[in-house]
Amino acid sequence: MPKVHVRKGDTVLVLSGKSEGKKGKIISVLPKKERVIVEGLNKVKRHTKPTQTMPQGGIVEKEAPIHSSNVMLICNRCSKPTRIGKRVLDDGKKVRTCKKCGEVID
Repeated sequence: MPKVHVRKGDTVLVLSGKSEGKKGKIISVLPKKERVIVEGLNKVKRHTKPTQTMPQGGIVEKEAPIHSSNVMLICNRCSKPTRIGKRVLDDGKKVRTCKKCGEVID
């Protein structure tokens, strides 16, 4: 199964596409498709039929997935977009780290 470098709840910067340069929080990760859904970005309009949950139907605006290679994690400490490093702590736990400041992200 393909690995994705970001997780649900991470703040990311979009690197390319129509939302380029915008920041947002990840709502969900689709690891099999290597895609992420970012809150408030890459909005699309969908025409939906009336259902029991939405008896009105009509045009619904929602977020579409973005390929994970087009987003970069923003470090909590240095507030800069950064690549991710991996480190094993003394207790054997693997964590993600910021490549710029060395801060543990997880």
